[in-house]
Amino acid sequence: MVFRSLTLLAAALLAPAGHALGLQSMATGVVFEDRNANGVRDRGEPGLVGVRVTNRVGFTRTDREGRWQLPVDDDTIFSVIKPRGWITPIDKNGLPKFYRIHKPAGSPAFKFAGVAPTGALPASIDFPLRRHRESSKFSALFFGDTQPRDLREVDYIFRSIVDPLIGEREHAFGVTLGDIVFDDLSVTQPLVEAIGRIGIPWYYVIGNHDLNLDAADDAHSDEFFESVFGPSYYAFDYGPTHFVVLDDVFWSGPNPVANVRGSYKAALGPVQLEWFRRDLEQVSPDQLVVVMMHIPLNELEEKDAVFRILETRPYALSVSAHTHFQEHRFFTAKEGWRGAKPHHHVVNVTACGSWWSGAPDPFGVPHTTMRGGAPNGYAIFRFDGNEYAIEFRAAGRPADYQMHIIAPDALLASETRGTTVYANVFGGSEFSVVEMKFADGPWIPMRKVLVEDPDYVAMFKRDASLLPPYRALPAPIPSPHLWKSALPKVESAGVYPIHVRTTDMFGQTYLGTRIVRIDAG
Repeated sequence: MVFRSLTLLAAALLAPAGHALGLQSMATGVVFEDRNANGVRDRGEPGLVGVRVTNRVGFTRTDREGRWQLPVDDDTIFSVIKPRGWITPIDKNGLPKFYRIHKPAGSPAFKFAGVAPTGALPASIDFPLRRHRESSKFSALFFGDTQPRDLREVDYIFRSIVDPLIGEREHAFGVTLGDIVFDDLSVTQPLVEAIGRIGIPWYYVIGNHDLNLDAADDAHSDEFFESVFGPSYYAFDYGPTHFVVLDDVFWSGPNPVANVRGSYKAALGPVQLEWFRRDLEQVSPDQLVVVMMHIPLNELEEKDAVFRILETRPYALSVSAHTHFQEHRFFTAKEGWRGAKPHHHVVNVTACGSWWSGAPDPFGVPHTTMRGGAPNGYAIFRFDGNEYAIEFRAAGRPADYQMHIIAPDALLASETRGTTVYANVFGGSEFSVVEMKFADGPWIPMRKVLVEDPDYVAMFKRDASLLPPYRALPAPIPSPHLWKSALPKVESAGVYPIHVRTTDMFGQTYLGTRIVRIDAG
């Protein structure tokens, strides 16, 4: 959301990072150790020194008594930047409560209500933190677009993705990378409750389908999001890693005169861009920075400015969703990147796959295969100091289901030589090594190709005539994670295995096998 006080904005942008601004309208409060976890500062609970607090324009750090001070207007969200070794309150649905909204008159009237009036500014806006052990090695769950249209599709998410994860407490937290729902914001609460059953803290990114579509401008387009999740851009630390959530969906608003419903573009706006720059100025260059957004980084209007901010850092990773296909992108000089090494941007697998489309499985859940031929699912990000690794996980499949091998079911022996075999390696990238072995033969390299997945093309044609409540698949795209090779000449009839082995950019190795029948002739 655009900060609407121009006087405050100008002062905030000119003030040194980490200093409170000398303006008349100021808010103050304390960041304190909440030893009894009741959310209220009681006698004997000390203030915490050096903790960062932001009003989404400027930053300050708490003094020796834990007190902070920042400018305020009639639409300000204050948030504490959770430091390593501490945790903010978490509600029953896993939502971290790291922010306080000051909106005395509340949000404008929209179809989906935003923030209720908050009333007068409190004398002290206090942020409770509790001690929390955080290792340098940890993992987090990343969901691309969950995007249910209705409660039926919330149930799809729960049955196919959430239910198997309930009680899996090895992960420090989870993130949904925008398009939480599909325009009907009334579906948000049931979805949040479903994901909350996993039982870990869960952070949310705003997407283009999470907006108040009746808002006249971008500044008011995230009022509902704020009412549930708080600020649309924010930051926190976990272990040695710094995480930043950006709002890169800029809403133009409807134009009744031109009979235009409204549109969006990928942009941050000057206030958020400056906030991002100043946030990273206060983060050690030895820390890994993970930047999370909805629309891929290369589509941003301010892409070059963000590149200039990130390319000075030796350890940086960015993650998005939005496209509904899995991809690893590596930005180089071709895209305008000037860093010493390519910047790794992950377009994450979507939980909803192809928008919950395709034929149903025996339990009524659509297979919803993504357009590049990979299944829907999620990713596990594993962090270790300033290094990381990423593992693809397919919904409803075992952890070792990492590829789909495409070959004929049966062939005549005379037809075997040169017959194409494809391997769709779901989490693969240009740095993956993919090899094939036929029966007991040698391992031979497979070649990365940019073509449509043949099995997805067949599914697309097969599912074109589906009847409600099921929907046809979207058209295929050239898959960003497809490799090919050819079978050798086979002399004898029989049943033979085709093995595919892949080692990804993180050194993780996976094996897949497919059987083909060779008939005499």
